[in-house]
Amino acid sequence: MKIHFTKMQAYGNDYVYVDVSKLPENINWNEVAIQISDRHFGVGGDGLVLICPSKVADFRMRIFDPDGTEAEMCGNAVRSVAKFVYYHKMTDKTTLTIETLGGIKNLYLTVENDEVVNIEAEIGKPIFNPELIPVDTEGEEFVDETVKVNIGGRMTYFRMSSLSWGNPHTVIFMDDLENLDIETIGPAIENHVIFPKRTNVTFAKVVDEHTIQIREWERGCGETIGCGTGCCTALVFANRLGMCAKDATVMQIGGPLEVIWDEKGLVHMKGPSHVVFEGDYIYEA
Repeated sequence: MKIHFTKMQAYGNDYVYVDVSKLPENINWNEVAIQISDRHFGVGGDGLVLICPSKVADFRMRIFDPDGTEAEMCGNAVRSVAKFVYYHKMTDKTTLTIETLGGIKNLYLTVENDEVVNIEAEIGKPIFNPELIPVDTEGEEFVDETVKVNIGGRMTYFRMSSLSWGNPHTVIFMDDLENLDIETIGPAIENHVIFPKRTNVTFAKVVDEHTIQIREWERGCGETIGCGTGCCTALVFANRLGMCAKDATVMQIGGPLEVIWDEKGLVHMKGPSHVVFEGDYIYEA
Protein backbone atom coordinates (compact mmCIF):
# COMPACT_ATOMS: atom_id res chain seq x y z
CA MET A 1 0.00 0.00 0.00
CA LYS A 2 1.24 3.47 -0.87
CA ILE A 3 1.16 6.18 1.79
CA HIS A 4 1.51 9.60 0.19
CA PHE A 5 3.58 11.98 2.27
CA THR A 6 4.73 15.58 2.15
CA LYS A 7 7.96 16.65 3.75
CA MET A 8 7.80 20.19 5.11
CA GLN A 9 10.30 22.41 6.85
CA ALA A 10 9.77 25.26 9.29
CA TYR A 11 12.91 26.90 10.61
CA GLY A 12 14.91 23.72 10.27
CA ASN A 13 12.43 21.19 11.68
CA ASP A 14 11.81 18.65 8.92
CA TYR A 15 8.61 16.68 9.45
CA VAL A 16 6.88 14.20 7.17
CA TYR A 17 3.11 14.90 6.93
CA VAL A 18 0.39 12.40 6.01
CA ASP A 19 -3.35 12.92 5.49
CA VAL A 20 -4.92 9.85 7.11
CA SER A 21 -8.57 10.66 6.34
CA LYS A 22 -8.77 8.09 3.54
CA LEU A 23 -6.32 5.52 4.88
CA PRO A 24 -7.10 2.24 6.72
CA GLU A 25 -7.09 2.30 10.52
CA ASN A 26 -4.85 -0.76 10.92
CA ILE A 27 -1.61 0.99 9.96
CA ASN A 28 1.12 0.75 12.59
CA TRP A 29 2.13 4.41 12.66
CA ASN A 30 4.81 3.83 15.30
CA GLU A 31 6.56 1.53 12.84
CA VAL A 32 6.08 3.91 9.91
CA ALA A 33 7.51 6.79 11.95
CA ILE A 34 10.70 4.83 12.61
CA GLN A 35 11.14 4.06 8.92
CA ILE A 36 10.47 7.44 7.36
CA SER A 37 12.27 9.36 10.09
CA ASP A 38 15.53 7.51 9.50
CA ARG A 39 17.80 10.24 8.17
CA HIS A 40 19.59 7.65 6.04
CA PHE A 41 16.30 6.68 4.39
CA GLY A 42 16.44 9.85 2.34
CA VAL A 43 13.02 11.28 3.21
CA GLY A 44 13.29 11.43 6.97
CA GLY A 45 13.62 14.21 9.43
CA ASP A 46 12.44 15.07 12.91
CA GLY A 47 9.37 12.84 12.91
CA LEU A 48 6.00 11.97 11.46
CA VAL A 49 2.86 14.12 11.63
CA LEU A 50 -0.62 12.76 10.92
CA ILE A 51 -3.48 15.02 9.85
CA CYS A 52 -6.69 13.55 11.29
CA PRO A 53 -10.37 14.58 11.57
CA SER A 54 -11.36 16.33 14.81
CA LYS A 55 -14.65 16.81 16.65
CA VAL A 56 -13.43 19.88 18.54
CA ALA A 57 -11.20 21.68 16.02
CA ASP A 58 -10.66 22.03 12.28
CA PHE A 59 -8.12 19.20 12.31
CA ARG A 60 -6.31 16.96 14.79
CA MET A 61 -2.55 16.48 14.73
CA ARG A 62 -0.70 13.40 15.93
CA ILE A 63 3.08 13.57 16.04
CA PHE A 64 5.65 10.79 16.40
CA ASP A 65 9.33 11.04 17.32
CA PRO A 66 11.84 9.29 15.03
CA ASP A 67 12.01 6.33 17.45
CA GLY A 68 8.27 5.71 16.98
CA THR A 69 7.13 7.24 20.28
CA GLU A 70 4.00 9.39 20.03
CA ALA A 71 4.78 12.87 21.31
CA GLU A 72 2.71 15.84 22.48
CA MET A 73 3.35 18.57 19.93
CA CYS A 74 5.97 20.77 18.30
CA GLY A 75 5.47 24.43 17.52
CA ASN A 76 7.05 24.21 14.07
CA ALA A 77 5.06 21.08 13.27
CA VAL A 78 1.81 22.84 14.24
CA ARG A 79 2.62 25.75 11.95
CA SER A 80 3.37 23.46 9.03
CA VAL A 81 0.05 21.65 9.57
CA ALA A 82 -1.70 24.91 8.66
CA LYS A 83 0.38 25.17 5.49
CA PHE A 84 -0.27 21.50 4.68
CA VAL A 85 -4.07 21.64 4.85
CA TYR A 86 -4.18 24.88 2.83
CA TYR A 87 -1.64 23.65 0.29
CA HIS A 88 -3.58 20.39 -0.22
CA LYS A 89 -6.92 22.24 -0.47
CA MET A 90 -8.32 20.49 2.61
CA THR A 91 -9.54 23.92 3.69
CA ASP A 92 -9.63 27.47 2.39
CA LYS A 93 -9.66 28.98 5.89
CA THR A 94 -6.81 31.23 6.93
CA THR A 95 -7.68 31.07 10.65
CA LEU A 96 -7.49 27.52 11.94
CA THR A 97 -7.75 25.52 15.16
CA ILE A 98 -5.56 22.43 15.49
CA GLU A 99 -6.17 19.79 18.16
CA THR A 100 -2.99 18.39 19.76
CA LEU A 101 -2.21 16.44 22.91
CA GLY A 102 -0.98 19.75 24.29
CA GLY A 103 -4.38 21.38 23.74
CA ILE A 104 -6.03 23.30 20.91
CA LYS A 105 -3.73 25.71 19.09
CA ASN A 106 -4.86 28.73 17.07
CA LEU A 107 -3.10 29.51 13.80
CA TYR A 108 -3.26 32.45 11.40
CA LEU A 109 -2.12 32.30 7.78
CA THR A 110 -1.05 35.24 5.66
CA VAL A 111 -1.83 34.47 2.02
CA GLU A 112 -0.58 36.44 -0.97
CA ASN A 113 -1.43 35.37 -4.54
CA ASP A 114 -2.77 32.08 -3.17
CA GLU A 115 0.57 31.36 -1.48
CA VAL A 116 1.06 31.12 2.29
CA VAL A 117 3.87 33.56 3.06
CA ASN A 118 3.64 33.60 6.86
CA ILE A 119 2.18 31.44 9.61
CA GLU A 120 1.55 32.65 13.15
CA ALA A 121 0.93 30.02 15.82
CA GLU A 122 -0.51 30.81 19.23
CA ILE A 123 1.19 28.12 21.27
CA GLY A 124 -0.27 29.29 24.57
CA LYS A 125 1.04 30.20 28.00
CA PRO A 126 4.18 28.51 29.26
CA ILE A 127 3.24 25.87 31.83
CA PHE A 128 5.56 25.70 34.84
CA ASN A 129 3.52 23.10 36.74
CA PRO A 130 5.85 20.11 37.35
CA GLU A 131 2.92 17.69 37.11
CA LEU A 132 2.36 18.81 33.55
CA ILE A 133 5.98 18.93 32.44
CA PRO A 134 6.46 16.45 34.28
CA VAL A 135 9.54 17.00 36.43
CA ASP A 136 10.42 15.55 39.81
CA THR A 137 10.92 18.54 42.07
CA GLU A 138 9.60 19.62 45.48
CA GLY A 139 8.83 23.19 44.42
CA GLU A 140 5.45 24.35 43.20
CA GLU A 141 7.09 25.49 39.99
CA PHE A 142 10.16 24.04 38.31
CA VAL A 143 11.74 27.21 37.01
CA ASP A 144 15.45 27.12 37.69
CA GLU A 145 17.54 24.33 39.15
CA THR A 146 21.11 23.03 39.12
CA VAL A 147 21.51 19.35 38.31
CA LYS A 148 24.54 17.13 37.87
CA VAL A 149 24.94 14.94 34.81
CA ASN A 150 27.44 12.18 34.12
CA ILE A 151 29.21 13.20 30.91
CA GLY A 152 31.79 10.65 29.84
CA GLY A 153 32.39 9.49 33.41
CA ARG A 154 32.70 13.03 34.74
CA MET A 155 29.99 14.69 36.84
CA THR A 156 29.15 18.05 35.33
CA TYR A 157 26.77 20.64 36.78
CA PHE A 158 24.21 22.44 34.63
CA ARG A 159 21.76 25.23 35.36
CA MET A 160 18.55 23.80 33.93
CA SER A 161 15.12 25.37 33.38
CA SER A 162 12.06 23.55 32.08
CA LEU A 163 8.48 24.22 31.03
CA SER A 164 5.81 22.80 28.78
CA TRP A 165 3.77 24.06 25.85
CA GLY A 166 2.21 20.63 25.53
CA ASN A 167 5.65 19.18 24.88
CA PRO A 168 8.46 19.33 27.44
CA HIS A 169 11.40 21.64 26.81
CA THR A 170 14.51 22.25 28.87
CA VAL A 171 16.82 25.24 28.51
CA ILE A 172 20.45 25.27 29.58
CA PHE A 173 22.20 28.65 29.44
CA MET A 174 25.82 28.43 28.32
CA ASP A 175 28.69 30.80 27.54
CA ASP A 176 30.05 28.84 24.57
CA LEU A 177 27.78 27.23 21.96
CA GLU A 178 30.30 26.86 19.13
CA ASN A 179 32.47 24.34 20.97
CA LEU A 180 29.57 22.52 22.62
CA ASP A 181 29.82 18.72 22.42
CA ILE A 182 26.09 18.44 21.78
CA GLU A 183 26.27 14.80 20.66
CA THR A 184 27.43 13.82 24.15
CA ILE A 185 25.60 16.32 26.34
CA GLY A 186 22.28 16.26 24.45
CA PRO A 187 21.40 12.59 25.12
CA ALA A 188 22.59 12.85 28.74
CA ILE A 189 20.18 15.71 29.44
CA GLU A 190 17.37 14.25 27.33
CA ASN A 191 17.39 11.05 29.38
CA HIS A 192 18.18 12.59 32.78
CA VAL A 193 16.46 10.82 35.66
CA ILE A 194 14.57 13.95 36.76
CA PHE A 195 12.46 13.67 33.59
CA PRO A 196 9.93 10.80 33.77
CA LYS A 197 9.51 11.44 30.04
CA ARG A 198 12.37 12.49 27.78
CA THR A 199 12.80 16.18 27.12
CA ASN A 200 13.90 18.32 24.20
CA VAL A 201 16.97 20.38 25.08
CA THR A 202 17.67 23.96 24.05
CA PHE A 203 21.21 25.19 24.65
CA ALA A 204 21.06 28.98 24.79
CA LYS A 205 23.51 31.88 24.96
CA VAL A 206 22.25 35.36 25.84
CA VAL A 207 24.41 37.60 23.65
CA ASP A 208 22.83 40.84 24.86
CA GLU A 209 19.47 42.20 25.96
CA HIS A 210 18.03 41.83 22.46
CA THR A 211 19.73 38.70 21.11
CA ILE A 212 19.72 35.03 22.08
CA GLN A 213 21.56 32.28 20.22
CA ILE A 214 20.50 28.64 20.50
CA ARG A 215 21.42 25.13 19.45
CA GLU A 216 18.63 22.58 19.67
CA TRP A 217 18.82 18.91 20.63
CA GLU A 218 15.66 17.19 19.36
CA ARG A 219 14.42 14.37 21.60
CA GLY A 220 14.91 10.99 19.91
CA CYS A 221 16.53 12.55 16.86
CA GLY A 222 19.71 14.56 17.43
CA GLU A 223 20.67 18.15 16.71
CA THR A 224 18.18 19.96 14.52
CA ILE A 225 18.58 23.19 12.59
CA GLY A 226 15.96 24.87 14.73
CA CYS A 227 12.88 24.39 16.88
CA GLY A 228 10.18 27.01 17.31
CA THR A 229 9.09 25.81 20.72
CA GLY A 230 12.70 25.67 21.86
CA CYS A 231 13.18 29.28 20.77
CA CYS A 232 10.10 30.36 22.73
CA THR A 233 11.25 28.43 25.79
CA ALA A 234 14.69 30.06 25.72
CA LEU A 235 13.15 33.53 25.41
CA VAL A 236 10.57 32.95 28.17
CA PHE A 237 13.20 31.84 30.68
CA ALA A 238 15.82 34.42 29.71
CA ASN A 239 13.21 37.14 30.17
CA ARG A 240 11.86 35.60 33.38
CA LEU A 241 15.37 35.51 34.83
CA GLY A 242 16.02 39.15 33.83
CA MET A 243 18.55 38.26 31.12
CA CYS A 244 16.84 39.77 28.06
CA ALA A 245 13.90 41.82 26.80
CA LYS A 246 10.60 40.25 25.71
CA ASP A 247 11.20 41.40 22.14
CA ALA A 248 14.62 39.75 21.82
CA THR A 249 15.43 37.97 18.57
CA VAL A 250 16.20 34.27 18.85
CA MET A 251 18.93 33.19 16.44
CA GLN A 252 19.18 29.55 15.40
CA ILE A 253 20.94 27.71 12.60
CA GLY A 254 17.74 27.86 10.54
CA GLY A 255 17.48 31.64 10.91
CA PRO A 256 15.92 34.18 13.30
CA LEU A 257 12.51 33.50 14.85
CA GLU A 258 10.08 36.24 15.78
CA VAL A 259 8.38 35.63 19.13
CA ILE A 260 5.40 37.75 20.18
CA TRP A 261 3.78 38.12 23.62
CA ASP A 262 0.18 39.32 23.67
CA GLU A 263 -1.76 41.12 26.40
CA LYS A 264 -3.02 37.79 27.79
CA GLY A 265 0.48 36.47 28.35
CA LEU A 266 0.18 34.04 25.44
CA VAL A 267 3.25 33.46 23.28
CA HIS A 268 3.02 33.45 19.50
CA MET A 269 5.69 32.61 16.95
CA LYS A 270 5.83 33.75 13.37
CA GLY A 271 7.74 32.60 10.33
CA PRO A 272 7.50 30.78 7.03
CA SER A 273 7.15 27.10 6.26
CA HIS A 274 7.80 25.42 2.94
CA VAL A 275 7.38 22.09 1.18
CA VAL A 276 10.64 20.23 0.64
CA PHE A 277 9.20 17.46 -1.52
CA GLU A 278 6.40 14.91 -1.81
CA GLY A 279 6.50 11.18 -2.44
CA ASP A 280 5.05 7.76 -1.61
CA TYR A 281 6.05 5.38 1.17
CA ILE A 282 5.36 1.70 0.52
CA TYR A 283 3.77 0.18 3.62
CA GLU A 284 3.50 -3.57 4.10
CA ALA A 285 1.13 -4.55 6.90
